[in-house]
Amino acid sequence: MKFTKMQGAGNDYVYVNCFEQVDLGDVAELAKSICDRHFGVGGDGLVLICPSEQADARMRMYNADGSEAEMCGNAVRCVAKFVHDHGIATKEELTIETGRGVLALQCSITGGKVDRVRVNMAAPILIGADIPTTLAGDPPINVPLEVAGRNPAVTCVSMGNPHAVTFVDEVNDDWVLNVGPQIEVHPAFPRRINAEFIQVVSPSEIIMRVWERGSGETLACGTGACASVVAGVLAGLLERKVTVRLTGGDLEIDWAESGDVYMTGPATEVFSGEWPVID
Repeated sequence: MKFTKMQGAGNDYVYVNCFEQVDLGDVAELAKSICDRHFGVGGDGLVLICPSEQADARMRMYNADGSEAEMCGNAVRCVAKFVHDHGIATKEELTIETGRGVLALQCSITGGKVDRVRVNMAAPILIGADIPTTLAGDPPINVPLEVAGRNPAVTCVSMGNPHAVTFVDEVNDDWVLNVGPQIEVHPAFPRRINAEFIQVVSPSEIIMRVWERGSGETLACGTGACASVVAGVLAGLLERKVTVRLTGGDLEIDWAESGDVYMTGPATEVFSGEWPVID
């Protein structure tokens, strides 16, 4: 099986061109083995780039634990780069079908290759039952959550996948590595959840670290960056245009007055190779 390793702000996935390759066997097991950072290629997940009847391509993504996820903002930028650079659809404006619906992407091209992508991530989902969470509020804003012997105040937002955002004085390992895993599996989140921890630098700049559902801490999370800015606006802490500084790089997030959230960031191809698929 041919694959391509790509990353967006350090959020790295293994990509497979399913326009050319169809039979991948047990995809959940494939994701777990190929994403292993010691015995596999290594990555935060596996992304399949598939034909679509509605768009230029369809993205299916699996977390490193083999669970299928609805959406990833950094991954969809890389899908756009792959679709353009590998000749599937050589356009500056692309559409990609995701678990969030069909998204529109604007590619910035340098030397014939895509290097940055602006994505219309659509409007955030703010109804508690649709996020989903059992916490009170549409959405829950700064609601205390009893977890890890603490009561962090979480604001919940979905960008097609669920997020619990906590604003802290300082983002550190204790929040991310100790509290994050317990927020992920808290009973208030029936489908588990991504946990973001945010340090506000100014109304237009934040520092973010994330514990991702099914993958653990990652260097970046595009949907998490979007959800965090939405949460910050709802909590009265942020402006609608914010630079999000992640461990792997920066993303520019704009929650437009129209209601849609726009994300702009890099997309990089790292290397390609072949992986043995055993029947």
